[in-house]
Amino acid sequence: MQRSKQQALMFLLGALLVGGVLGFSAERVLGNDPRESSWYYREGMYDDLQLSAEQRMTIDSVLDERNCQIRAVMNRVKPETDSIRAAGQAQMLRVMTAEQRERFDRRRAEIDARRKAERAEREARKRPTETCK
Repeated sequence: MQRSKQQALMFLLGALLVGGVLGFSAERVLGNDPRESSWYYREGMYDDLQLSAEQRMTIDSVLDERNCQIRAVMNRVKPETDSIRAAGQAQMLRVMTAEQRERFDRRRAEIDARRKAERAEREARKRPTETCK
């Protein structure tokens, strides 16, 4: 009996670790720093590098294409990462008391709302010409 509990705990910890690593990696790959993909950030970089208008247009195209490719890759793996995250949360919820689950759900709702607001802010700052094929 003790061995199965240890195995379950190790599995739970492993799922948490994998979910954390995947979430962290996805966040870095997607570039959740709104300044990174914003027109304002690019203009500041271009001004600092003293790029010509032609160089700016070329680099804009490269960056836009790169962002589209990254977005396409992340869209393909998103269902899998969502499934891993949901499985990990389900396992965590089974270990928690009713009160802990309630607090966990509240905390998760706050995080989801904050992420939704950040996404909307990023979308609002996106350059109009940045469209993926």
